[in-house]
Amino acid sequence: MNRTHNNGELRLTDLNQEVELKGWVQKTRNLGGLVFVDLRDRFGITQIVVNPDNINYQIATELKNEYVIYVKGTVVERSSKNKNIPTGEVEIVAADLKIINEAKQPPIIVADETDALEDTRLKYRYLDLRRPVMKNFLITRHLAMRATRNYLDENLFVELETPILTKSTPEGARDYLVPSRVNKGQFYALPQSPQIFKQLFMVAGFEKYYQIAKCFRDEDLRADRQPEFTQIDIETSFLNQDEILTLTEEMLKKIFKETINYEIKIPFERLTYQTAVNTYGSDKPDRRFGLLLNDVSYIFTNSEFAVFKDTVTKGKVVKAIVVKNAADKFSRKQIDKLQEVVKLYKAKGLAWLKYEKEFSGPIAKFLSVEEKVALVNTLNVEDNDLLLFVADDLAIANIALGKLRLAIADKLALIADSNYDFCWVVDWPVYEYDSEENKYQALHHPFTMPKKEDLNLLYTNPKECLADAYDVVCNGYELGGGSLRIHDQKIQNRMFEVLGFTKEEADEQFGFLLEALKYGTPPHGGIALGLDRLVMLLTKTANIRDVIAFPKTTTAQCPMTNAPSLVSAEQLAELNLKTK
Repeated sequence: MNRTHNNGELRLTDLNQEVELKGWVQKTRNLGGLVFVDLRDRFGITQIVVNPDNINYQIATELKNEYVIYVKGTVVERSSKNKNIPTGEVEIVAADLKIINEAKQPPIIVADETDALEDTRLKYRYLDLRRPVMKNFLITRHLAMRATRNYLDENLFVELETPILTKSTPEGARDYLVPSRVNKGQFYALPQSPQIFKQLFMVAGFEKYYQIAKCFRDEDLRADRQPEFTQIDIETSFLNQDEILTLTEEMLKKIFKETINYEIKIPFERLTYQTAVNTYGSDKPDRRFGLLLNDVSYIFTNSEFAVFKDTVTKGKVVKAIVVKNAADKFSRKQIDKLQEVVKLYKAKGLAWLKYEKEFSGPIAKFLSVEEKVALVNTLNVEDNDLLLFVADDLAIANIALGKLRLAIADKLALIADSNYDFCWVVDWPVYEYDSEENKYQALHHPFTMPKKEDLNLLYTNPKECLADAYDVVCNGYELGGGSLRIHDQKIQNRMFEVLGFTKEEADEQFGFLLEALKYGTPPHGGIALGLDRLVMLLTKTANIRDVIAFPKTTTAQCPMTNAPSLVSAEQLAELNLKTK
């Protein structure tokens, strides 16, 4: 039972050939005695026809969806052609038909359109992956990985592996811990990223490393996040920031071209971190639409509207976005719902105005003529515009209005879904200050190199210190991030001091890296791109689970295998563990 062709291959040029096919029954139709079978495999569908006088007719009438079958027959031209599939001009007249394996009635519809709930799809993932749309997601993933490897190989990178069982280090997210049976009471951690190991490859002199690496973080999940994920991990020696950014742009250009035949324009525009958060309310800005954030604090320095005036007097800000030609699209009730959006992000409220030759709305009566004129001129206000204001701390105003602009863009369908908008966000602060913990935290990670001109700020004013760090952003997703790394032990020690590590704590957590820095470490830097998010963008799905073969739910569970699960008391005893 050999297979001469796949089920997406045959055309009119193959007429009268005797062929042998295998695959799954997509569906059967019995039309006036003739039985038609759509035979599916990974490559497509071929129609099989069985006449009533055919010796295989009885078998054909017994076929059900998802049976695995073998067909031998002759290619003929279809009288009723199907222009929707590549093989739609031909069919196979069966001479031999065999059932290789039967199938129960599937609990989901095996087709692009299915009515199954996601939990059901994940429970029967092996059936879900038979759906052509899902199969294409994973094939696109394969093509993206192949293009990545080809590009990096061409540029003399070496693919190296790093440990999965490693040491727990404080890198931001919660570790997954693995108890050691041999070393009782001690634990490995699954890697959040290969960060330290890839730096050690640079110490070892490999100069150009990459890995398509599995990473693990025990954090709350959402549509674009999984507990285990894959990143394209890259590290280089002796390259500066511009060279790393160019390398990444060219790699992404190759990936998009070879997977979906889309031409990316390079180089990408570069935004500073401050520009991104102040203009878009996000360090991963979606720039496919307007609704930019505007600081209008200066207009209200001496305002009679106490809320705005008091905010400015306290050193806070009044920021606004203008929704063009949309005043008539939002009722008072709908604007109240927008209030709920900003309050989710700690803003105290949302003030608003509508403009139709003059301003109207709850705060209009409190504004002077001069303030109204200033708003029109500063924000380029036109008839039927809606103005939305948040008065608060700068960070709160930015994030609240940033989330609001996304909600409005979604409601008004402002986003051109066919576009890919790439940019770099550069010049990140080295630290962010956690007022609740009363300490500094690394905004990227504690191995990020401060800008050369800011090194003195590490000692005098760490909050103002900027880093040679960069994120690549596409359509509002952080696609990847990286930095130049610290290669000087003194700078690394100072970084740990600012983060609150004692010398003993730094040695306990990162002693092996600090020791390595003593042995002629080259200047180095790199980037890690999220493969799963990259494939989400390539396939235009909004759910990261669609592009991972066997993903977890938002509660970090696998309905198919029932992981995580309880283990026996004997296994726990071997590990010297007890559960409450």
